[in-house]
Amino acid sequence: MEAAWKYVTNITTSSQEELDLAVKRMLSKLQNIGKAALPQNKLWEYNKLLVYRKTAYNLAQVCLDEGLCMSLEPDLKELMGSARDRKELLWAWEGWWDAVGGQLRPVFGHYMQLRIRAVQLNGYKDMGPLWRAKYKSDTLEQDLEQLYQELWPLYLNLHAYVHRALYRHYGPQLINVQGPVPAHLLGNIRAQSWVNILDLALPFPKKPPEDITKITKGQHRKSEKIFGEAEKYFTSLGLLPSPPDFWKKSVTEMPVDGWEVECQTSAWDFYSGTDFRVKKCTEMTIEDLLSAFHEMGHIQYFLQYHNLSIIFHEGANPAFEEDVGSVATLSASSYKNLLDSDLLSRHHQDSEEEVNFLIGIALRITFIPFSYLMDMFRWKVFDGSILKGVYNQWWNLRLKYQGLCPAVPRSEDDFVPGAEYHIPANVPNVRYFLSLVLQFQFYEVLCNQASGHVAPLHQCHIRNSEVAGKILGDVMKLGSSRPWPEVLKELAGQSTMSPTALMTYFKPLLNWLVLKVPDAALAKTTARDYPDSLASSHTTQLDSRLVSEKRVSILPAGFHELERSMNSVVFLGLKLEPDKDIFGQWMLMGLSFFMLLVILGLSYRLCVLEKQSMDKDGMILNTLPYTFFLGVAMEPPPPPRLPKDSGSSWVFASS
Repeated sequence: MEAAWKYVTNITTSSQEELDLAVKRMLSKLQNIGKAALPQNKLWEYNKLLVYRKTAYNLAQVCLDEGLCMSLEPDLKELMGSARDRKELLWAWEGWWDAVGGQLRPVFGHYMQLRIRAVQLNGYKDMGPLWRAKYKSDTLEQDLEQLYQELWPLYLNLHAYVHRALYRHYGPQLINVQGPVPAHLLGNIRAQSWVNILDLALPFPKKPPEDITKITKGQHRKSEKIFGEAEKYFTSLGLLPSPPDFWKKSVTEMPVDGWEVECQTSAWDFYSGTDFRVKKCTEMTIEDLLSAFHEMGHIQYFLQYHNLSIIFHEGANPAFEEDVGSVATLSASSYKNLLDSDLLSRHHQDSEEEVNFLIGIALRITFIPFSYLMDMFRWKVFDGSILKGVYNQWWNLRLKYQGLCPAVPRSEDDFVPGAEYHIPANVPNVRYFLSLVLQFQFYEVLCNQASGHVAPLHQCHIRNSEVAGKILGDVMKLGSSRPWPEVLKELAGQSTMSPTALMTYFKPLLNWLVLKVPDAALAKTTARDYPDSLASSHTTQLDSRLVSEKRVSILPAGFHELERSMNSVVFLGLKLEPDKDIFGQWMLMGLSFFMLLVILGLSYRLCVLEKQSMDKDGMILNTLPYTFFLGVAMEPPPPPRLPKDSGSSWVFASS
């Protein structure tokens, strides 16, 4: 509407062009009507399947033999984060995937058929191009891979460090030092964030960080106060407060009256201009405290762009929508902000405490590969690269990109991807990967340019900076009315997403890791020593200087053998590589054909011999003095007697 107003009040060439661009963006958004393109009966069927998938996920429980049952949130989530007994962790992990995946496997194929039909009615080949169209980039897949490669050294060093920390705790009975990490040992049911095992991976255990969860619970904070503190953060930046209805209608705690609720955290815009809500089953933990900041970032975005046409009520791209809350979370988790919020008591950090602090932040962003591979898996399913019946290739991707393996073998029937919330809910996940990159990119701009911060980036926080708030507000007010590269260039001075700020933030930690991680966990000097899948995709383009100085660690030695074992097949009780399995099948077929010919030849020979034997038996029987009847020898009857020849003839008379 702003472009139309400018045109009617100041008719110029530039205002005409601005109006044309706005109209084109609106029309491009209107072209895609999503699932509404389906015929009415198919749309009803689609919605029914979607509700079934989400309900199966939300109501799934894992039950003990004694009858006690646990849901994912908060029960299993808390157990996976706090338990250290391997049997207990295995029970929770295996029970969850069994409870959900198996239910969703039978309906997934039909749901995909309906989804693909809806996409094709909107003019797309499959769902992958439709999802990627949100970013208006023909090179998105290549850009994602490039970003991932640049983040790879940080993740690899973290993986190698955590792998050895788990080995020290659980020992060789559970951790293979030459293999990947079992997914149930990382403090999270999905193994995407590892912060809950910080106590096992703390670099300097004699200087543990203060337990903010314990402090929060000791202060008897309520969920409303946690969200209130998050709002105070945004208003300190000069941004908008939430309307009164937000506090009346939001659900921020698990209902205590037995009322079932979907606990997956989310923020809602009801498109009225005043009705915005949050849904979260808040626990008094540091994770939920930071999550409240993230959700209030969504609410702030809704508030800022609500005056735009409803067509533009979304972020410049899906990652932008997540990014404002992520920037707030990063600032809220800074040591200075936690100190100002009375959640810490020690006023200074020494160098060892600083490393402990940074690894605590780093273990929250270990979802880097998870958020990438989840959509990579679905794109491959959408375009047919992963066929129905081989969805278990999910674990090949998790092995390749995360260095993880299942706690116990998983079959095709288990359908593990189905138990990942974003898959049954049909929510794209790459937005979180890109949001992570943009989060630090935005943060660096807000710290250096708006707040005048000159110390290391991880020591910055932007609370009370109205200059930073104005920059963020100006981005949010645009919604999706302008192309995101233009918005990013105005904010950060460049139109492309870059992980440089993220790597700068964690530079002190990465420097410490490359010095402390044992040589056995570090890469050898050439890419040929990597697993084949890793070498071809990620290592060949890494900085050769980093490799030569052993600054890039790899997944543990022996990883190649484990990957081969996961890709192998069982043939006659032997594990073989797929090509050898095919050769074996042809050999077995040839042998079977040869045996068939032998059997046919022997059968023919037997028939001939049997016929010859019967002929001989007939000749013998004709010479015997007895006749056999029912196995009893009997004298043969005498031959018939003919009348003596009297010269007359036998005449048959007819009546």
